[in-house]
Order: sequence, then C-alpha cells, then structure tokens
Amino acid sequence: MFSELMPLLAERTVLITVARDSGTTIRATVVPKRTSESENAALSTPLSFVGTPEELDCEFAKELAAYVDTHRQLGSTLAQAKATMEAAAKTAQEEARRKADEKRKARPSVPAPTPAVTTQSASSVSPDPAPATASSLFSEAPAEPAQSQQKEEEEGGLRL
Repeated sequence: MFSELMPLLAERTVLITVARDSGTTIRATVVPKRTSESENAALSTPLSFVGTPEELDCEFAKELAAYVDTHRQLGSTLAQAKATMEAAAKTAQEEARRKADEKRKARPSVPAPTPAVTTQSASSVSPDPAPATASSLFSEAPAEPAQSQQKEEEEGGLRL
C-alpha cells in the first residue's frame, strides 16, 4: 500500500485515517494536503473506502494506486491548462500592443489645426437675444420692441 502512495507523497503530505465504521467494516480515508492556498481544490479531494478488513486487504492497494495515478494526471492537466491560458493572455497582450503601435504610426504627426478666432464689432452684436415681441409673465401688456430697449441701454440703462 505505501509503495502506491510514494508518487503522491513526493509532491505533498497525505493524511490517512482508519476508523471502525460498523461491527464488521472499516473506513479508510486518504486526504492529500494542499501545497498552497492558490492550488486548485480538486487536488485535495479525499478518497474514502469502506469494507471488511479482508476486502480492504485485497482491494485497497489497487484502488489507491488508481487514485494516485488519477491525481497526478489531474495535476498535470491543470498545469497544462494554466500554461495554455497564460500563453494565450500573453499573445493577446502582444497583439493589442502591436495594433496600438500600428495605429500610432498611421496617425499623422502634424498637430490638428486650431480654429481661427473671429472678432465681431460691438455694434453688430445684439445685447438682447430675446424676440422683439416677447410678453411679460406677470403683466398683460406686451413688451416693448427690442429697438426701444437698445436705445435705452445706449442712454444709460434699462427702464424698470
């Protein structure tokens, strides 16, 4: 039985518990300990056998060998999947960097022209953007035309 455990023991600690299950059966549990907190939890899945002492004597070593083999394959598969994902991420980052560089090179290096500033004379700017016939909200009388308001402003102020 212990020779079957040696490949698993080379990589991690293994806890084995044996307890009486009923009057004629025994429960043997093998629990591989995680090597780090970041390790996949599937690699610490316990294996439990229940049987008579005779059954465990005949079958336990064979089943344990199959478990250890499956455990090692799972570890190898997870490592390959992780390596594949890391390689794909690296390739995607390089591709994105390459496209950004190409875009940067394709842009002209001449700065964008600034819009020309236009100046208007003070006489051409209307001080009141309101329509000439706007009515007051609080009175029934129509508002004075915009021309008379402009005249008042030129004279020194608005009439209230």
